[in-house]
Amino acid sequence: MPLRVVFMGTPDFAVGPLMQIVGAGHNVVACYSQPPRKADRGMESRKSPVHKMAESFNIPVETPTTLKDSIAQTIFKSHKADVAVVVAYGQLLPKHILLAPRHGCLNLHASKLPRWRGAAPIQRSLMTGDTETAVAVMKMDEGLDTGSIAMEEIVSIDPNMTAGDLHDQLSIVGSDLILEALEQLGTRALTLTEQKKTGVTYANKISKYETRIKWSRNAKDVHNHIRGISPFPGAWCEFESGGQKERLKVLRSRKMEGEGVPGEILDDQMTIACGKGAVRLEEVQRAGKRPMSAEEFLNGAPISKGAVLL
Repeated sequence: MPLRVVFMGTPDFAVGPLMQIVGAGHNVVACYSQPPRKADRGMESRKSPVHKMAESFNIPVETPTTLKDSIAQTIFKSHKADVAVVVAYGQLLPKHILLAPRHGCLNLHASKLPRWRGAAPIQRSLMTGDTETAVAVMKMDEGLDTGSIAMEEIVSIDPNMTAGDLHDQLSIVGSDLILEALEQLGTRALTLTEQKKTGVTYANKISKYETRIKWSRNAKDVHNHIRGISPFPGAWCEFESGGQKERLKVLRSRKMEGEGVPGEILDDQMTIACGKGAVRLEEVQRAGKRPMSAEEFLNGAPISKGAVLL
């Protein structure tokens, strides 16, 4: 049974679910996304990925800076939605918005709730070394990711998977899951289960102050740090080039055996000593350059075995 849907999302992660919902024949009467942002170096405003996708489907797009004022809430209610689907929208929804759709608001969240409630569940799960995560559909309440669970699908995490890899996989799984939830909602077969009271953790937004690689940590922690924030914002270190320090972003790594001064390049394959053990850098990016393999980097950089990354 087709539903009257308001879709709320902003980044790439939400594009797949929007496409699935439209493709399944549901009537998306409006799309809410974060306002266009100024691009780098003062260029013109850039619409979000969801905003652009919605326009390609001729879906009206709303970009309010807040949903707390009465005008925004009146506009939202005027859509007369059966349900709102919320996927990485970027704003907390006030009570009047949560109660406006006939069946409330369903949120697609990229974690095994109640683990990793909050802004950065994909990154935090990898940075901590979790071996599995999930995509969950929950009915939203006024808390931060505290609503009752409608359905959940567990996803295994490969030890060398990056946040970008996991993001893409969870978006695909989540697109199918939210569609299944809408189908069950339409037939009144959707059931809800309260979240557990134990095992609650919070995935705080990634700060720029925690992106620098600390080679004094053990290899497992360094590796998880690198893959947990790759490709964005990206873990980084520095190396000496022509008497100047140059930043090097590390996009992929692998745990290895080895020992030396933390940050020391141990061989010609970019194996780097950590406080305990070592990691091999597999993909890196110099400032202003494209991502490249470690081999390409070594061929073009004035750096070799014995040098120390800072």
